[in-house]
Amino acid sequence: MIKVIIADDQEIIREGIKYLVEQDPEIKVIGLAGDGRVALNLCDNEAPDVVLMDIVMPKLDGVESTQLIKQKYPNIKVIILTTFNLDENISKALENGADGYILKDIKPSELILAIKSAAAGLRILHRDAFPSIVKNVSHKQKFSVIQKVDLTNTLTPREINIINMVVEGKDNKDIANELFISEGTVRNTISIILRKLNLRGRIQLAVFAVKNDIS
Repeated sequence: MIKVIIADDQEIIREGIKYLVEQDPEIKVIGLAGDGRVALNLCDNEAPDVVLMDIVMPKLDGVESTQLIKQKYPNIKVIILTTFNLDENISKALENGADGYILKDIKPSELILAIKSAAAGLRILHRDAFPSIVKNVSHKQKFSVIQKVDLTNTLTPREINIINMVVEGKDNKDIANELFISEGTVRNTISIILRKLNLRGRIQLAVFAVKNDIS
């Protein structure tokens, strides 16, 4: 179970995000914060895996609270979730240790994938933020950016079908039942897909699928 804290100064947004991400059975929201100071206190008391952090908040903003959280708890993953796609905000947040930066126009399925990916140790960046990262973030910081590739001659229709089921959160048994094949065949096919795409595990595969609009 991935334990999440949501920090946003608007209650309706906090509650809305909570409802969306808890549609996934592997995610549990354990705290809601209206400002960065409360978010830091919740980290002290609740030990979350991931914090979804707005930038513009009273008392202590998202950039400053991210720095304080990461200094105190480097293993807690902090994802900046905001409406602001500003170069300065992106740079400051990432330099302060943020593990991801995504915008609030993200799809619910992509938000869930971002949480799972961050929890697994991947750094997540909204595609619209990529140019700012290239221009402004220190060369010492490394980010895994999944590039779009031509998959026409790489994946078979069945492989693409299985990838879409992985994105939907289906396990090997579910996929096998739906395609009328054995679980062993599903496992072998997923292993082949991972080798073809040079990926490690189902989470990276799901993120890759979203980034490349595989359907």
